Amino acid sequence: MNVMTRLIQSLFKSQWLILLIALACIILEMSCNNSAAENAPPAMPPPQLPVIKIEAAPATTYQAFPASIQGKVNVEIRPQVDGYLQKMYIDEGAYVKAGTLLFKINDAPYVEQLNTAKASQQSAIANAQRAKVEVDRLAPLVQNNVISDVQLKTAQANYAAAQASVEQSKSLVSAAEINVGYASIKAPVSGYIGKIPYKTGALVGKSQAEPLTMLSNVSEVYAYFSLSENDFTAFKNQFAGNTIEEKLKNVPPVELLLANDSLYTTKGKIETVEGQFDATTGSISFRATFPNAAGTLRTGNTGKIRIPKLYTTALAVPQEATYEIQDKVFVYVVGDSNKVAGTPINISGKTANYYFVDKGLTSGQTIVLQGAGNLQDGMKINPQPVSTDSLLKVKPISNL
Repeated sequence: MNVMTRLIQSLFKSQWLILLIALACIILEMSCNNSAAENAPPAMPPPQLPVIKIEAAPATTYQAFPASIQGKVNVEIRPQVDGYLQKMYIDEGAYVKAGTLLFKINDAPYVEQLNTAKASQQSAIANAQRAKVEVDRLAPLVQNNVISDVQLKTAQANYAAAQASVEQSKSLVSAAEINVGYASIKAPVSGYIGKIPYKTGALVGKSQAEPLTMLSNVSEVYAYFSLSENDFTAFKNQFAGNTIEEKLKNVPPVELLLANDSLYTTKGKIETVEGQFDATTGSISFRATFPNAAGTLRTGNTGKIRIPKLYTTALAVPQEATYEIQDKVFVYVVGDSNKVAGTPINISGKTANYYFVDKGLTSGQTIVLQGAGNLQDGMKINPQPVSTDSLLKVKPISNL
């Protein structure tokens, strides 16, 4: 009986011990859960990203084409007679007016030729006078039947030959005077003197390969540039008119970007286009004219012609707001509940910093300006509006 009682008491103690252990485990687990909940990091808030509202507005883009500059008139100054360069009256880079004496070639041989021609002319005149006297002497004798008319006809023929000799001598004098004049080389037009490869005393002549200098009239300059076949087709489609001449009249004034990327102060006008494509390059040449009263531009300058393209209403999207997938351009549009959605856009033109969109967006929509690479469709953001005006002040629309 005592044994049985002790066994029952031992059993009850074991069950109580198990219950106490189980209860302790439950309490410990609850304590751990509460501690883990208290130490867990808070949920991440939506990312703050700059956004802009797209508005339609007039805009202008440019197409740029490399150009070479030439003066309106470029004249090679070459000698027309052979001789030693006796004197130079100008220096390289000088501006001269038409008629200014530039070079003097030793004219002594040509002066002597002129004197000889004049002497020959005087002799021919004297012979003509003597022949005329003979005609006048024989004419009354023939009339009075003193002599036959054969002698008179002979005298008249001699007189005609003498007159021809006089005319020939006049031509020789004129030719000699021209050669003397050629020895003094004058500027045919107003302009700037180019390089002078010869020095005083050099032997120059008509057969020399290099000119004495180049004279450039740059009161106006021509900018020559070329368009490929595709660009030429786009050019024709861009401007109104049935013919190329009519289309050229509708092209707005063009700009000239100089070699240092500065913009020439005065706009020009496209005036002519070549008649055919170059078979070698597959391009066609255009010519634009720019006024150059100050002489800023010179023959040999280079630059770029900028042809404007006008948009009456355009949606300008900063390129930094876009991303590309398989050659398609997308933006993230901010929708309801500030959730973003990737939207494809169609680009009708672009500048260095902006795309012009004609499909995919509408005026008034809001897009993500920066951080598009870290977004996914349906993500929620905390939009931070950016003023379009302040954005344009930082990054002006241009194609430089």
